[in-house]
Amino acid sequence: MPEMAVTIAIVFVTTAIFAGSLAALVLHRQTDARRRLDRIMAPPKDRPAVAVALKQVALTDTVGPTLSRVSKVLPTSTKEMSRIRRRLSRAGFTSPSAAVVYAALEVVLPVVAGASAFAVFGSPRGIMVGSLLAIAAYLVPGLVVGRIVTRRQSQIRNGLPDALDLIIVCVEAGLSLDQAVLKASEELALSHPALADELQQVTNEVRAGQPRMEAFRNFADRTKVDDVRALVAMLIQTDRFGTSIAQALRTHAETGRTVRRQRAEERAAKLGVKLVFPLVFCLFPAMYVVTLGPGAIRIIRVLIQGLAGQ
Repeated sequence: MPEMAVTIAIVFVTTAIFAGSLAALVLHRQTDARRRLDRIMAPPKDRPAVAVALKQVALTDTVGPTLSRVSKVLPTSTKEMSRIRRRLSRAGFTSPSAAVVYAALEVVLPVVAGASAFAVFGSPRGIMVGSLLAIAAYLVPGLVVGRIVTRRQSQIRNGLPDALDLIIVCVEAGLSLDQAVLKASEELALSHPALADELQQVTNEVRAGQPRMEAFRNFADRTKVDDVRALVAMLIQTDRFGTSIAQALRTHAETGRTVRRQRAEERAAKLGVKLVFPLVFCLFPAMYVVTLGPGAIRIIRVLIQGLAGQ
């Protein structure tokens, strides 16, 4: 038992040192000043869009799992993002080091889980248990990110009609569409933070010189929400044909509120079916024990007394 505790402690300390070294190195290389210098010193042809990549990840020959170098080029265009970076951006992780941390977790967690199982259970049994734990640990980051993406998309979908109402008020008050989007992002920071972040990203891209419709297309590509895609398509048509933006947004907002109410009614209708399983497996057994238990005990006592009298 003491040897098992020592082994677990060694694995924990080694993992902590590895994760701390990786985080310190990544944060040191991804400061604001460092990112600005990288963008300034990059060749002109590479500045518009640079793919996310780890150029070199190597372990040193010294004692301890420390990284010798992690070189990373930052993307400035959504279209050139890698698969991991795009998925993390849909989950709200826009930090430059998010892709590095995600990739490191996919490598470190299976190794730690497999090594821990092998150290605890031994050679024959530990190999099988460690393999299963390693596979589960490899899937954990993807499942967690997928859950966060689904929840964030639901938040954006539910907050979109409110954002459109604010944009309509701002546009009718005399503000331009860009200023209305900026004002809506500021006002929705507390009630709908996910949507506020995306609208702020749209404003930043427009300020950086990107065309407005291209910024809205990137908004739809980042979120992968059908309502946002419909909104972007409507804005593109409005901009192309020169129709009233306020009227188009009002119609779209009314449709969005109707769809949101229908989704709520659909979830309420499904609630009865979803409650069947908790009732059957949790509530009904306890109710049967409370209601039928005393009667069953009395019947058993009567039968025992009858057998004893005979």
